[in-house]
Amino acid sequence: MRILLLEDDRILGEALRDFLRTEDQVVEWFTRLSEARAALANQPYDALVVDWQLPDGSGLDWIRSLRNARNVIPAIMITARDQLQDRLCGLNTGADDYLVKPFEPEELMARVCALRRRSVGNPAPVFTWGSVVFDLTAKTAARDGQPIQLTAREWSLMEALALRKGRTVSKTELEALVMGFDGSLSDNALEVHISAIRRKLGKTVIQTLRGLGYRMPL
Repeated sequence: MRILLLEDDRILGEALRDFLRTEDQVVEWFTRLSEARAALANQPYDALVVDWQLPDGSGLDWIRSLRNARNVIPAIMITARDQLQDRLCGLNTGADDYLVKPFEPEELMARVCALRRRSVGNPAPVFTWGSVVFDLTAKTAARDGQPIQLTAREWSLMEALALRKGRTVSKTELEALVMGFDGSLSDNALEVHISAIRRKLGKTVIQTLRGLGYRMPL
């Protein structure tokens, strides 16, 4: 997944970013609301992790504005505010989940994954295409009951398409979801990785729509 992390505490922000990246997630970390707004306006993300109080505004107000604009990207509010009224306010305003600091990063990762699965209509972590079984939680893939090893990049590509199952994803968007701001794929690297996935999991698991992008069939 590609996650936008908005946290102005540099120690916590850096720790969360680094942990999520060890879980093979693409993470962009911002400390100011203005930066996060600009990023979301120009780049695709799978989920938002947003602090309430920020140097230049309110993360909760930002989530409210996104919902008013009918943007349904999954969002988790992270904050030290632990009163019931605060939690109700956060959830009723539009946050999909509410996590009180301090918390374990493993719990944040699990909540983000659960929210993203529900947002695409598949609360279970397992996707199936014929004889192929793909488990987002266990990070395992199998074909005809036999385990298949995927590289980190192949896994990221499969996850990005699985979370958009049935939708055509352009090459540009897919590259952004897999790489984020930290690098770019060479001109034909995406095709090379997709070819490798097809050799391992079968030719029909990823469809190419010439001139439009790629799609994982329903």
